[in-house]
Amino acid sequence: MYRQDDVDPAALADQQVTVIGYGSQGRAQAMNLRNSGLRVQLGLRAGGESHAAAVADGWSPLPIQEAVQGSDLVAMLLPDTAQARVFEKEIKAALQPGAMLLFSHGFNIHYETIQVGSEYDVAMVAPKGPGILVRRQFVQGKGVPCLLAVHQDSTGTAQQRALAYAHGIGGTRAGVLETSFAEETETDLFGEQAVLCGGVTELIVAGFETLKDAGYQPEIAYFECLHEMKLIVDLIYEGGFAKMHRFVSDTAKYGDLSRGPRVIDGAVRERMRQVLGEVRSGKFAREWIDEDRTGRKEFKRMLAADLNHSIEEVGSRLRADMSWLDAPPKAEAKA
Repeated sequence: MYRQDDVDPAALADQQVTVIGYGSQGRAQAMNLRNSGLRVQLGLRAGGESHAAAVADGWSPLPIQEAVQGSDLVAMLLPDTAQARVFEKEIKAALQPGAMLLFSHGFNIHYETIQVGSEYDVAMVAPKGPGILVRRQFVQGKGVPCLLAVHQDSTGTAQQRALAYAHGIGGTRAGVLETSFAEETETDLFGEQAVLCGGVTELIVAGFETLKDAGYQPEIAYFECLHEMKLIVDLIYEGGFAKMHRFVSDTAKYGDLSRGPRVIDGAVRERMRQVLGEVRSGKFAREWIDEDRTGRKEFKRMLAADLNHSIEEVGSRLRADMSWLDAPPKAEAKA
């Protein structure tokens, strides 16, 4: 685990850092780097929504190819499905020898949709939190833990330059853990599919439908299976299973320990292994790349079905009376 004392202050001194993309992570990382005193510029497509947002934040974005020329470090913070196309058309020919191409997710390098010449450094700094949290924690003098990996070290300075980048976005305040592109990519995709997004939402919907189909009020089912999920997750996030057990009743604890393994049983674990196998083999990556290339028809169908589920209609009505959800976020510095 790397911390602030492990950073070489000279690793990115006087080097030009260019951030490509200004979405959630792009904005947060660029703003943090600028506040840390690094030389930062943006490479963006003119006329886009992100371009207007960047100008509002005090940037003067350049066209991507122009921004890359002469840059010492280029951070690729575009969506996964856009990176390979933009790299081939606008970045590849503009990279100067010895430059570093840096990612915040290993997808395109691990699955070889982007192949970088041997004269460049290739590294990854992946914050373990969304961009809004990366920015908020930085403004508060804190940081979000990061993962760091070096895929290719042409200059002999890739490790220290990547660590200095992590330091610039606030990662070393919380700790930077070394990994590989393969490990970060495969665990990240598996976590999203089996637990964090796919697993959690399907578990919520299954519980909601089970109660509703048994004749209970959908509003009660919503509170029990979705609303209270945050309360439990917050306890686990703050102090692991131990803190959750301290703050729930003994009845809840016994139900957890005796019934939980019946819901998440051996069959579920086997399907999780199958999902992981599809990630590791590249099957999921190929499927998603093909879906994107052919217009995302199935993706749009599944997303519409998800958003049109009755739990969304019930939740929308109930959340309208939850005034605390409308509390404005704390102001963020624009410096």
